[in-house]
Amino acid sequence: MKKMMVGLSLALSVTTICGQKAPAKNSSLTLYNYQTFNCDNKGYFDATKYKKEEIDGVNKLLYQFNGVQFDIQPVFKLSNLEEIRKNKEEYLKQLEQQYQEKKKELYSLEVINLPMWKKLQQQTIESFENEYQLNKEEILAYSDPTTLKDSKFYTSCREHIDAISSPDREKMFAAWKSYIELKSKSNADPKGVLARFNTKMNDPQKEDYALIDMIGLSFHNCANSSFRQKIDEETNAYKDFDKIFTKLKRNCDEP
Repeated sequence: MKKMMVGLSLALSVTTICGQKAPAKNSSLTLYNYQTFNCDNKGYFDATKYKKEEIDGVNKLLYQFNGVQFDIQPVFKLSNLEEIRKNKEEYLKQLEQQYQEKKKELYSLEVINLPMWKKLQQQTIESFENEYQLNKEEILAYSDPTTLKDSKFYTSCREHIDAISSPDREKMFAAWKSYIELKSKSNADPKGVLARFNTKMNDPQKEDYALIDMIGLSFHNCANSSFRQKIDEETNAYKDFDKIFTKLKRNCDEP
């Protein structure tokens, strides 16, 4: 009888063990939501490879710290030029405040420890620093064009800077005319562009009109293009970021 009870107990134990469900495997895939320019994205990343903070860092490099970082009053009209000259110190102060706030966040980002993302981080920092310097130089140059002689971008934009900072105003006017003629060729209304230029050229404040175009457009575009990432590099970076995720789904607004 005793042997029968022991055997029954063992049989019940085996039955109980076999009847239990095997514990589910712990999935390492973690949900990550992020926004691109016109899409809501939902994907999963491998938590054994990446930390959320690292992905957040790369996300910010691509979508927050890419492009223009500083909110500066553009100078397109004589009234804008007068305003920035009159309140130069205030504009410089606002620029510095924006710089310090954004710098703190940018420099503290944690990114995925792979060469491509470390490179992107360094490029983003360099672009940020250059954009800050360019804005600062422009604010100063609108009041004193000769300050551009010490520009960080002199090597890349020598021709533009030499014309703007030259004591020979005729040299600047000639460079201005050449710039407008070149731009008119790619404009839908080239005759209109040249007509507006001739009106400004015959205005008593033609020197100010020249500075607006030569500093805010000619010099700015030259300097800006010297440090921005190439379009194909940016495109590849966005594609590489998407590859981090599996089961990636997008919900995009209609253009």
